[in-house]
Amino acid sequence: MIEIPLHTGLTAAIFAPFGAVIDRPAEPGTRKGFTDYLGSDRPDGTPAFHTNHMAPMALPMTLDVMERHPHTAQAFVPLDVSRYLVTVAPSDAQGAPDLARMQAFVVPGSLGVIYGRNVWHAPAAVLDRHGSFAVLMWRVGGGEDDVFVDIDPVSLVTDCTTTTLA
Repeated sequence: MIEIPLHTGLTAAIFAPFGAVIDRPAEPGTRKGFTDYLGSDRPDGTPAFHTNHMAPMALPMTLDVMERHPHTAQAFVPLDVSRYLVTVAPSDAQGAPDLARMQAFVVPGSLGVIYGRNVWHAPAAVLDRHGSFAVLMWRVGGGEDDVFVDIDPVSLVTDCTTTTLA
């Protein structure tokens, strides 16, 4: 089984190949925009906005499925989350998740993420306690924008106290 180390210190630059990190503005009275990351490349796309409530997952965690949305981005904004996992992978030459280049992050509940269109990612997973997110994405006809694939199991390694990506 492949072991994927969990990293802390998620930044916009590190996550840029996969989407965007949603963070509050540094200065009071200012705003940050994320509209350019959202939307659908299909004219039949309609916004879908929902909240979810999730039970916590324990580490180490085995991951055996990934998903992507070829036509839309998907935003996760923590409403009441301690920490959560963000696991992403680029596509390999055949368009499947490239497990050798998979990256996993432990993200504080003060940050959200936007998975870009067609980005392979694991389903949401919260740590420590129950958690809730607001989720914004678009829906396109026929359910063709929700692609789930089974993968060879990978283990998300638990020691992340000092690991960060540069």
